[in-house]
Amino acid sequence: MNKYKLTLIGLVFSVFIYVTSIVLELDLFEKFVTLLKSLEQYEFDKMIIPLIIFFVFIYLDMIRRNKETLVENTKVNIYKAMLKSSHHILNNFIYQMDIFKLTAEDTPGFDAQTLAYYEDIVSNTSHQINSLSNLTTIDEFSIRTSVMNNT
Repeated sequence: MNKYKLTLIGLVFSVFIYVTSIVLELDLFEKFVTLLKSLEQYEFDKMIIPLIIFFVFIYLDMIRRNKETLVENTKVNIYKAMLKSSHHILNNFIYQMDIFKLTAEDTPGFDAQTLAYYEDIVSNTSHQINSLSNLTTIDEFSIRTSVMNNT
């Protein structure tokens, strides 16, 4: 219903004007023609068709911009959903890798440097995912810059 809100408003307004013109016995078209004839002395009548054409193109441009905005918003929503899913998968992976870390820590003679390297990898990955999650401008340059700055 919300999709056709303006159409319904236009229909109600049109029916209202039609019923009002019948009840009050108004001939709106003749009044409009009379108005146009009275404006003829100001040469306004020659501007009506160009103005109508101009407003039609303004309207078409608004429709085009609205479609572009809708497409961009859809892309952003898809990006965010994909990112949340990736974030979830990576967090699950990191939590599962913690089992290996705990096993390594309990293993006598396991290299402490390797555990420190593991911590660095997990930390770096977490920072990259968080950086991607906090982007304000979603474009190729911003995404690449975000990931490159955290490596």
